[in-house]
Amino acid sequence: MSELERSIDVIINTFHQYSVRRDDPDTLSQQEFKQLARKELPNFLQKKDNVTLQKIMEDLDTNADKQLSFEEFAILVGRLTYASHEEMHKNADPGKNHSHGPGLGEGGQGHGHSHGHGHGHSHGH
Repeated sequence: MSELERSIDVIINTFHQYSVRRDDPDTLSQQEFKQLARKELPNFLQKKDNVTLQKIMEDLDTNADKQLSFEEFAILVGRLTYASHEEMHKNADPGKNHSHGPGLGEGGQGHGHSHGHGHGHSHGH
């Protein structure tokens, strides 16, 4: 499997590690969501208190059943991926190559990468 395919598997498996803890094994309860957010997304959802996490869950819970299906959870993953990419651009060194600085979870300690014109993908540490 490719790295991206493995990453998708990790997202699915992480969802299910938490969804099986209470009630419906295919959805996240409010408590399961908060546990997942605190343990698995501590840098992407930094300093989110119970009220904020509750609002995030309510926003994702499109059918208002007080549970998150995998499809609803995937919306969060997509939003966090997009937000991290935007953060990388904001933290990038200016230049003529397409470059990225640290993302949401990297806190200035991570690596940036750049995309040269037709030169592939490189990582700098």
